[in-house]
Amino acid sequence: MRGVGNLRLDKFLKVSRLIRRRTVAKEVCDKGRISLNGQVAKAGTNVKAGDELAIQFGQKLVTVKVNEIKERVRKEEADAMYTVIREENLDVN
Repeated sequence: MRGVGNLRLDKFLKVSRLIRRRTVAKEVCDKGRISLNGQVAKAGTNVKAGDELAIQFGQKLVTVKVNEIKERVRKEEADAMYTVIREENLDVN
């Protein structure tokens, strides 16, 4: 399947399986826990190949680079949509 130009952030998170449910992806976006290229991103923000996402999962910050955008992808191929650049533990104070 050919890639598309861009995709809503919440849908990208679900399709890539970074977050398994779109409703959860939307909630995470609404709480300001995701930034796109250094800017806090909303669920409806468009994501395209080459973008950098920083996602806060609890006390962990995961930064990924978007490799490709697809509307649908098989589970085995989902992790090819992004590359993890770094994972950091956030200090709990």
